[in-house]
Amino acid sequence: MKIEESGFTTCMLRSYNEGLSKDIYAKLWKNENRDNFAKAYLNAISTEEANAHCLRNRYFLETIKERIIKGEIEVLINFGSGFSMYPFLIDKSIIHIEIDKPDVVNLKKSKVLQWQEESILPEKEIHFIGVDFSSDYEEELYSKILSISANKPSLILIEGVLFFLKREVCNKLFNFFRSIQNTNDFIGSVSFKDKTKETTAFKRLLNFINRNEGNMKASDCLSLEDHFYENLDAYKLIDKQDYYSLSKKYNNTIRLGKDLTLNEVFYLLQKE
Repeated sequence: MKIEESGFTTCMLRSYNEGLSKDIYAKLWKNENRDNFAKAYLNAISTEEANAHCLRNRYFLETIKERIIKGEIEVLINFGSGFSMYPFLIDKSIIHIEIDKPDVVNLKKSKVLQWQEESILPEKEIHFIGVDFSSDYEEELYSKILSISANKPSLILIEGVLFFLKREVCNKLFNFFRSIQNTNDFIGSVSFKDKTKETTAFKRLLNFINRNEGNMKASDCLSLEDHFYENLDAYKLIDKQDYYSLSKKYNNTIRLGKDLTLNEVFYLLQKE
């Protein structure tokens, strides 16, 4: 979907329950139109989506913090970073590389700089890289990332992106991750399983997207089973969570049945 209809919606949903998401800055992106759109999204698909997005943020935020405390990462590379606010929620010593489409990156960079000048956001250096993933981006992006990261231990985060990709593009992306990471580096990833496409919530999601964007079929949406991650070359799966396991961990009350819940699965991989 368009910028106004996707990246901002994630921020709105995270802002609705800061106690659960632990994201105190997502609300900065809020305005009346974005708030109304996010609420229309919830009403059309599932009210569980608000807390589901909060728990996604909470899981990766806590995971990143834990790896920092253990001295295991020095660089956070966020692919499809959208308008997420991780850099301002974690230790200031971490190097941040945020990668997305050029229009997203440019908008985010301008607003972040404005809020820092106004002392709304703390000072934090972020390296923004705009990339057209439909092009042959690998060589140039490889050079840019390594010039910033200097081969320091990293965690690559890719959330809310794979859903929109073709399988071959997804494979190409994970091959690229392997090329820029060293042994013991991490990947945090989010995807749906095939069975999620059978739920009422997923069918409602497709209807909502098609009302706002175009003609999208279930077959156009990438889903990945556990074995995709378990069999990734050079990586081992070290943690797997979903909306239900995280709800237990963080005492979130689930109010709707599984048919009305978009259950994303969260994976943590480590390079061998």
